[in-house]
Amino acid sequence: MAENQATAVMETSAVEKQPETMTEAEALSLSVTSTKKMMVAIDESDVSFYALQWVIDHFSNLLMTTAAADDAEVGMLTVVHVQSPFHHFAAFPAGPGGATAVYASSTVIESVKKAQKETSAALLVRALQMCRAKQIRVETKVLEGDAKDMICQAVEQMHVDLLIVGSRGLGKIKRAFIGSVSDYCAHHANCPILIVKPPKEMTK
Repeated sequence: MAENQATAVMETSAVEKQPETMTEAEALSLSVTSTKKMMVAIDESDVSFYALQWVIDHFSNLLMTTAAADDAEVGMLTVVHVQSPFHHFAAFPAGPGGATAVYASSTVIESVKKAQKETSAALLVRALQMCRAKQIRVETKVLEGDAKDMICQAVEQMHVDLLIVGSRGLGKIKRAFIGSVSDYCAHHANCPILIVKPPKEMTK
């Protein structure tokens, strides 16, 4: 079932070190004392929200609830969404040996930024509703930049104990060209990482 869909990868020091895989049972037996800050990274994909729901279903005993608001031994969940930076220009081929740069007008820039803010807000509202349904206290953050780098930076700055990301199940060719956020975080995040794999039909 859902428990069989999760794969956890631990990375505790240098990039050169190979990630250590832990079993689902080990992931689910994380102690309250050692795991007080959890972070889930979400994007527009159903895969990321599947990972969030997995955390809500399996780790609610480690997360602060309304009833346990004064319990210092219970942790907090942070949901992070990273917006891609908007480039003010794009280069297009303009014939042999050259390209032309097309700059976006201020109207276009404002329109794109507004759309990004609305998308981020909608995603975080959905995440908040999922957490509040189980009375889990949650904070949200919107960052801008490359998702892989920004997630790892946030983990370090916030001293996160466990990072959770979804796995899109990229094919070998696609993975080789664009990489994987989950793979990158497994090797660079300064904390243990749990990569939640969704059902196969969700990644088709």
